[in-house]
Amino acid sequence: MISKIQRRNKIKARIRGKVSGTAARPRMTVFRSNKQIYVQLVDDLAGKTLAAASSKGLVEGTKTEIAAKVGEAIAQKAIAAGISEVVFDRNGYLFHGRVKSLADAARNGGLKF
Repeated sequence: MISKIQRRNKIKARIRGKVSGTAARPRMTVFRSNKQIYVQLVDDLAGKTLAAASSKGLVEGTKTEIAAKVGEAIAQKAIAAGISEVVFDRNGYLFHGRVKSLADAARNGGLKF
């Protein structure tokens, strides 16, 4: 029997084999813990994080609403850094709930993926 973590790691490895970020089109990767959600824009060729946002310090609203605020924040930071297109890396999580809320808010904020 495969555990949840092992299942997510298999999915994550499969996705990372196909998805890679560049300086022009960085990889937007999401990490979701039980309490927080984090997102980074990563240039895999240079091995650098170009922008990051997290839910640290945000306490108003549900987890899904907070994830939407983080999505808006990363969109603002990306546009300020001159990035308009990204490759979305859901990091093995299902595209549902907090991950979907973050992605939709980033799209509404002006990012294309």
